[in-house]
Formats: sequence, structure tokens, C-alpha cells
Amino acid sequence: MYRYFSANNMFENPSSWTMRLQQCYVLYMKPRPQEPLTFRFTSWVGSPASLILHTLVFAGFFATVLLGLLALETMLLILTTLVSLEAIYLAIFIQMTVNANTQSLREVEEDIDEIQEDMEEIGEDIDEIQEDVEEMSEDIDELQEDVEEMNEDELRDKVLKQQGEKKDDGIVLDQLMKDVARVLADLEALKRGK
Repeated sequence: MYRYFSANNMFENPSSWTMRLQQCYVLYMKPRPQEPLTFRFTSWVGSPASLILHTLVFAGFFATVLLGLLALETMLLILTTLVSLEAIYLAIFIQMTVNANTQSLREVEEDIDEIQEDMEEIGEDIDEIQEDVEEMSEDIDELQEDVEEMNEDELRDKVLKQQGEKKDDGIVLDQLMKDVARVLADLEALKRGK
């Protein structure tokens, strides 16, 4: 911000420093809906534009004495009264700004407390989710054991069934052999009987 008011620019080209004063007005005094006028005024007083304006006003007061427009005592009375009033109002504006910042800090502290509470709740939720995941993994292990047992039971049943089918096949084979032996015996009997 100080680059706006270099001594070379101010005295070489008066229009440039008036333009820069206007830029300072836009930066510090232009109405912003989120800030009251007192905050903008307090902000402007701390700017280089304010410094230059105050310097010019003080120089103007002393120039009135040099030009003989006012007596020194009268000019000092007016100047000290104006400076005292300005100091009083500035102190009030600064205190208002401090109060607003304090209130803002309280709100931020409340927000931080709420965020910390939310973080604690999230931590508890994560712990519960971890417990649920552990229970689910135990359930999966149990299901895998059940599936393995079922597979073993199915395998045993298949083996027994196959063995039972083999027994059935053996019985059928025995029966067929007996039938073949009987047919052969009947054939022999028929051959002899002829």
C-alpha cells in the first residue's frame, strides 16, 4: 500500500497521487455490506491516505496562522479540540472493533468446541465400526468352517453313495452271473435232452 505514496510521484504528478487517494478510498472506505461504517473508518485511519490527509490538515491550520487568518491561540484551541474529539471517537471505534473481534473469536471457539465434539463422536463411531468388522470377520470364519464341514459331509455322502452304488452294482452283477449260469445250465440241459 505504501507504494502508492512515494514522494517522487506525489510532487511530480499531482493527478497520480489524487488517483491513488481514490484507490485508497476504494480499498478502505468503499461500502462493504459485511462491515459497518465504523470498522471501515477505523481501517481507513490506519492507511497512508489518512496519514497524508492529517498532515495536510495540520499544515493547513498552521498556514492560517502564517497567512494571518487566525491568531495562534485560536488556531491551537480549534486544532486541539478537533484532535481531542477525533481521539475520543477513534478510541470508541477501536473499542468497537476489538469487541467485534472478541465476539468473533468466541464464535470461533464455540465452532472449534463443536468440531472437537464431532471428532470424538466420529472416533466412537469408528471404534464401533471396527468392532462390527471384527464380528463380521468372526462370522465369516464360522461360515467358512460350516461350508468346509458341509463340503466334507457332501463328499462323505457322495463316497457312501458311490460305495452304495458299487454294492448295488455288485448285487446286480451277482444276479446277472447267477442268471447267466442258469441260462447256461438250461442250455446244457437242452443240449443233453436233444
